[in-house]
Amino acid sequence: MLKIEDLRVNYGGIEAVKGVNLEVPQGQIVTLIGANGAGKSTTLRTVAGLVKSAGGHITFHGTDITGLSPDKIVSLGVTLVPEGRRVFPDLTVLENLKIGAYLRKDSYEKDLAWVHELFPRLEERSWQAAGTLSGGEQQMLAVGRALMAKPKLVMMDEPSLGLAPLVVKGIFEIIKEINRRGVTVLLVEQNANMALQTADVGYVLETGRITLYGSGKDLLVNEAVRKAYLGK
Repeated sequence: MLKIEDLRVNYGGIEAVKGVNLEVPQGQIVTLIGANGAGKSTTLRTVAGLVKSAGGHITFHGTDITGLSPDKIVSLGVTLVPEGRRVFPDLTVLENLKIGAYLRKDSYEKDLAWVHELFPRLEERSWQAAGTLSGGEQQMLAVGRALMAKPKLVMMDEPSLGLAPLVVKGIFEIIKEINRRGVTVLLVEQNANMALQTADVGYVLETGRITLYGSGKDLLVNEAVRKAYLGK
């Protein structure tokens, strides 16, 4: 579904992403793990059109999307749940969700009902300002907003960051449920243990380069991964 070939991204004079090759098969959950500063978020933001690449190609369903504007990429069926939630604090929960559907020309009522089914708390708090929600509720809202665009692929950047363990468990259950409903997921996550337990396929990114690739199960028992990312 998504193919990244020899992707290079520069920040000033620093090469943050150094020839990354990565594939996301349709219907799967793929995770990208690595230390802070490895280039994980930069990779997602480049796919989403928020950062310009210095080289390489990104194709989605065979269409080259390298360098397209973010709105064009969303309209093709790719959405991003950004790191840090990035909800609009002064708008209501419902208004935040409607923003997710801003490019759609069809009715979004069915998808709004699905988001409310996934996150009943968001329906309860429809008229509450998003800035007054807890961290976990804001993460639910960020995921729900991305789903309102009716994506084929949803990219999630650190969805568990700063959340209590019980909330984290719930977020990963939601990721699996979204995938069961036919949405492909590309997940960047520092909680490597949960990410690899959830994902079909995993990639390890170190200082801008992919150093390991395999099934989530295989990477969970890989000695190098266990030492570096699982604390074992």
